[in-house]
Amino acid sequence: MAIGDVYEVTVGSCTDVHYVDTGMYDVPEYGSVYVVDAERPAVVDTGIGARHENIVAAMESVGIAPEDLEVIAVTHVHLDHAGGAGYLAEACPNATVYVHEIGSRHLVDPERLWEGTKYAVGDQIQYYGEPKPVPEARIEELTDGDVIDLGDHELRALHAPGHAPHQVVFHDPAIDGVFTADAAGIYTPSTDEVHVTTPPINFTLEGALDDVAMIRDLDPETLLYGHYGPALAGDKLETYAEILPEWVDSVAQKREELGDDEAVVDHFVERADAGLWGERKGRAEARLNVRGVLVALDNREE
Repeated sequence: MAIGDVYEVTVGSCTDVHYVDTGMYDVPEYGSVYVVDAERPAVVDTGIGARHENIVAAMESVGIAPEDLEVIAVTHVHLDHAGGAGYLAEACPNATVYVHEIGSRHLVDPERLWEGTKYAVGDQIQYYGEPKPVPEARIEELTDGDVIDLGDHELRALHAPGHAPHQVVFHDPAIDGVFTADAAGIYTPSTDEVHVTTPPINFTLEGALDDVAMIRDLDPETLLYGHYGPALAGDKLETYAEILPEWVDSVAQKREELGDDEAVVDHFVERADAGLWGERKGRAEARLNVRGVLVALDNREE
């Protein structure tokens, strides 16, 4: 697997779906964007703005010209999923951008989101590319249960606010699959492992576990992870429901032991797994996840 490579999804009952390794953070096997070669062609998520050209190239490799794309379906407005929305809308003039109603204003005017992202991710911001606004007339707002009709496929939007209040997952019954956004964690196909994702500022453990339970109730055959790639569901949702509270408990215990949040962050950063995406990204991921749990713990106490 390499940055920019495009793969057909052959897992489970999936048909007409491809994904591209966007090369997010200059590492492979972290960011994926899906291309659905349906009667109404669609992409699910857009990745960061700096990598939008990889998505256009992926579409063209599947046989979808930019002017033929009809749907840009955004799972949530965090810039690792929606940072390329404005770029892609510009490149694909006939596409409508679908996003949860809570997040739509951030696509129309992304300045506040850009500033918040810079604060949250620190020096990782160099990889992003400042987002471009999406014209308001090009946006269709979604609420829980709305369906994006793709003809021979459909994307059923299900609100999944445990990771962010503007997050949805998309269920496509035609492939018995769910595009999971960040609601089912992070998956690494090279190790067949599920990892936590708990960034600030909106993560809540209770909400995240509710989202996992919601996806489990759908009983999908296939999970299509935003990070990273497709996988048979198997016991992955059950595993995530186990490791997520264990992770939160470990951060809470270390905070009680050390009594200093920066020391807690340093503790986990020093022990970050450098084997998955390299030392720099591994440490940055750990820092983000710890800070998200610390914020959630503070909010729980209020």
